[in-house]
Amino acid sequence: MNEIAIQQVSPYAWLAIAMFVGFFFILMSGYPVGFGFAATAIVFGLIGLAVGAFNIERTRVLPNAWFSTMSNFTLLAIPYFVFLGSVLEKSGIAEELLETVGILMGPLRGGLALALILVGTLLAATTGVVAATIIMMGMLSLPTMLKYGYDKELSTGTIMAAGTMAQMIPPSLVLVILGDTVGVSVGDLFLGALVPGLMMSGSYAIYVLAVGFFKPHLAPALPPEARTMHGWPLLRRTFRAVVPPVVLIFIVLGSVFFGIATPTEAGAVGAVGACILAAFNRRLNWKLLKDAAHSTSRIVGLVVIILFCSSFFSLVFDGLGGKGYVTNLLVNTPGGVIGFMIVANIAIFLLGVFLEFTEICYIAMPLLAPAASALGIDLVWFSIVMAINLQTAFISPPVGFSLFYMQSVVPKEISTIQIHKSAIPFMVLQVIVLALVIAFPQTVSWLVNLSFK
Repeated sequence: MNEIAIQQVSPYAWLAIAMFVGFFFILMSGYPVGFGFAATAIVFGLIGLAVGAFNIERTRVLPNAWFSTMSNFTLLAIPYFVFLGSVLEKSGIAEELLETVGILMGPLRGGLALALILVGTLLAATTGVVAATIIMMGMLSLPTMLKYGYDKELSTGTIMAAGTMAQMIPPSLVLVILGDTVGVSVGDLFLGALVPGLMMSGSYAIYVLAVGFFKPHLAPALPPEARTMHGWPLLRRTFRAVVPPVVLIFIVLGSVFFGIATPTEAGAVGAVGACILAAFNRRLNWKLLKDAAHSTSRIVGLVVIILFCSSFFSLVFDGLGGKGYVTNLLVNTPGGVIGFMIVANIAIFLLGVFLEFTEICYIAMPLLAPAASALGIDLVWFSIVMAINLQTAFISPPVGFSLFYMQSVVPKEISTIQIHKSAIPFMVLQVIVLALVIAFPQTVSWLVNLSFK
C-alpha cells in the first residue's frame, strides 16, 4: 500500500485531470461515448507530445492490447448471454412466462406486481439486458395493471425495479465487464452477486405485498374473469411456460456455480438451450435467428467500440500521470477504507445517473480498483458493491436510464413526474440492501468461500 501511496506524481498530472474533465463535457454534449474516448485521447495526446508530457512510443502497445482483449475467453460470454435473452424475448417465451406467472399470482393483493418481480428476476438470470426487459414488461403488463385498478406509480415503479434486476442477478453483463476491468474471476462475481441480488428482489416482493395488504386499493387482486388460461389447463400452461425457462436458468447458472463450466461455456449452452426452447414451441425460424443475431451484434459492437477506444483513452491518461495521481488521491483519502468507500460510492452513483454501465466500468473502475487493492479491500466484494450502486443510479431521477425506457412505453395519462416519483421507494430499498452488503461482507463472500471449499 505504501509503495502506491507515496509514488511520485507526474508534474503533468494536471493535464490528465483536464483530459478527464474535457471527456466529461464531450459526453454531456451527446457525442457518442466510444468516439468521445478516442477524440479526447487524440487531442490530449497531441498536447502532451507538444509539452513533452507524453511519449509516443507508448502507443505501440495498443495493437497488442487490443489483440489480447479480443483473445479474452471471458468476454465471449457477452454475445452468448445477449443472444440467449434475445431469443427468449423474440420467440415470445418471455411473454408467456410473464402472462402465466401474472395469472398464478393474480388472486393475491399485489399479485400482479409480485409476478413482475418474480419474472424480472428470472429474466435477469437469462437476458442480462435492462432495456429489453423493461420495455417488454411495460408493454405487456402496464395496460393490464392499469385496467384492473393498480396505482400508476406502483405499476411503473415495479416494472422499472424488476427490469433493472438484470444489472445485478447473474449472468449480468455488468458483472462480466466488471470482471474484465477489475481483474477478478467472473465466476466469483456471479457467486458473490447471487445473495445480494436475491436480497434486492426479496425486498421488492415484501414491499409490493405490504402495499397490497395495507392499501388494497392501490394493488387489488385480479377478478376471476382476468385469471383465465385461454383454454389451457392450469397445470399444463404452467409446465409449458414456466418450467423450461427455469430449468434453463438452473443449467446455465448451476454449471458455473458448481465449477462444471466457465461463464463463457455456460453462455454457449444457454444460447443453444434458448434455441431448443424456441424450437420446442415451434417458433424457431430464420427470421427469429436473424433478428436475435442482429440485436446481439448491435450490443456487442457497442461494447467492443467502447472497449477499444477506452483502452486508448486509458493509455494516454496513464501516460500523462493521471492514474498515479488518482490512485494516490484515493488511497490517502481521509478516513482510510471507510473514506475511500464513501468517495467511491458517491462517484459511481453520480456517474451512473448520466452514463451507461459499460461506460462507467471502463472509465471509473480502472481508477478505483488499484486504490481498493492498495487498501486491502476484497475486489470481489468491492465489485458487487459498485454493481448495486450502479443499479440504484439506473433508476435515479431525473436522468436514470430506466426512467427513459419506461417513458417510451407508458400511456399519455402517466406523467413524467409520476414515473420519477415511482422510482423513489425502490431506490430506498436498494440503498438499504447496499448498506447491508457493506455492513455484512459475508453476503458476498459466503458462496464464494463455499465454492472454494
